[in-house]
Amino acid sequence: QVQLVESGGGLVQPGGSLRLSCAASGSVFSINAMSWYRQAPGKQRELVAAISRGGSTNYADSVKGRFTISRDNAKNTVYLQMNSLKPEDTAVYYCNALLSTRIGEAKRDYWGQGTQVTVSS
Repeated sequence: QVQLVESGGGLVQPGGSLRLSCAASGSVFSINAMSWYRQAPGKQRELVAAISRGGSTNYADSVKGRFTISRDNAKNTVYLQMNSLKPEDTAVYYCNALLSTRIGEAKRDYWGQGTQVTVSS
């Protein structure tokens, strides 16, 4: 069984910063890409940032230059550093990992439970 546990969400003023973390635990054999998604009320879930095992990254246009995704492969953990936060960044942020639990198994998506980020004065 695999769990993705997010932490680091909360309430922050516009212009502030937060750092999200997501750790994969349990029967993790190999992790490929790790990503952060977000979903605001009444909106579809959208990709915020993704990082490959080798460290290649891509970002949504709305967060480029403000958010940075990174990972620690030894700890099976992905991070999202969020700076210059705006009210429109308010959403539930979800961690995603493409991983396998044993050798020879096809990788599939796993999701965290989500962490709330609220940007408000």
